[in-house]
Amino acid sequence: MTQTRKENPFYVGGPVPPRYFVGRGSEVNIAFDQISNGSHLALWGGPGMGKSSFLRFIAEPQTWIDRQYDHSQALIVLLNCSTINPFTPGAFWREILSKLREKVEGNVALRSPIEVILQQLSIQKSDVQRVLRLIGQQQQFLVLLLDDYHAALVANANYTEEEMTNFLSEFRNLAINGEESRYLSTIVTSLRRLNELGPEIKFNASPWYNHYLFQPLKPFTQNDVASWFYLSDRITQELHDGVHEVAGQHPALLQTAYYLLYNNLRTGQVPEVEAFFRNFESATKHFLRDMWVFSSPDEQVLMMLIALSKLEGRLNRKRKYDLGDMDLIFSQRNRELRDLEERGLITYKVEQGKFAIAFTSSLMEWWVIKEIENSSTTTELVTREKVMLNLMSRKQAEKIKTVMVQVWEHQDTIQSIVGWVSKLVSALSV
Repeated sequence: MTQTRKENPFYVGGPVPPRYFVGRGSEVNIAFDQISNGSHLALWGGPGMGKSSFLRFIAEPQTWIDRQYDHSQALIVLLNCSTINPFTPGAFWREILSKLREKVEGNVALRSPIEVILQQLSIQKSDVQRVLRLIGQQQQFLVLLLDDYHAALVANANYTEEEMTNFLSEFRNLAINGEESRYLSTIVTSLRRLNELGPEIKFNASPWYNHYLFQPLKPFTQNDVASWFYLSDRITQELHDGVHEVAGQHPALLQTAYYLLYNNLRTGQVPEVEAFFRNFESATKHFLRDMWVFSSPDEQVLMMLIALSKLEGRLNRKRKYDLGDMDLIFSQRNRELRDLEERGLITYKVEQGKFAIAFTSSLMEWWVIKEIENSSTTTELVTREKVMLNLMSRKQAEKIKTVMVQVWEHQDTIQSIVGWVSKLVSALSV
């Protein structure tokens, strides 16, 4: 009889099932505090940081039971706003009520009025208020878990800037004003802080986002990563250290690296180094691209400068680059550096006036070097130069441009990705 292989405990290809969810203890506690108080939470984090997995975990009844919360009165609606295409307020309210109808299938007192509203040509905030009032009368409350809420902050042909402003104002009003607000709690996720994405606030208007508690969803802590150790006795401490080197503490990169390793190790095979990194880079390319694309032009240039400042040690033969005074540039961009750190791309600290900056993932650092190579055409350099002049003097910008051209001209001197991950190479070579 063929022995059944143990299921891979690491998950890629979508939100992590609740049974495999690890870490995030502080954020989960905050979420339940907000729900218990009838308040609202805005989580933000970069691609692959685990926002969708987090909401699925909060929506799971067992999560409530494990934390000794009564979920019997909670009507939980989980909605990914990016699936509403094109996004419009009417479509948003309709989708919420459609999902809510599924939750109250056996409750005629709620289901019947919802069905009547859904037959209307258009649905307004007032219709949802009416349903919330009915929910409150039954001693229940609605929990809205809205993933990719940034989709509501982008205008389209059917959704003007003015309509967006009105919708966001109405949603805020629904959440904090009137008796109905007592029966509603919302948790929304977005790629960046809502105040960085939404419409500009007018002088005489209240901010549409100030009813939220803002909480960044940061990279995993060391304890979060350590909680994975029990999932497999096949992965040694040396391999764990190597995975940390290549993936940092970024949830999606870690999941993918562990998944690929486990898939090989459970068959008794130690993956060949080059093949592993080809598979890993291929499997995470979309995350790396999204992390780059969702960074501002200033942040992209800063990452290039960080990569260039570390490049000399990644060369196959000696070559000197004159980058000028990087610390002066970094000292003037503390906000951007902190944002990159919160999104799990870099770590940095200042020691005696000197900046110690590093990429959390060697794979991300290698990706940025490849972006430098791709940005060394005349057209790309002109575009980058405009951004650089916001960060540095013209003289220093010229130095950086020269270095970028040199990197492009001498691509053959840069080590392959295997040369960037000594710990994992060593662990796989045992």
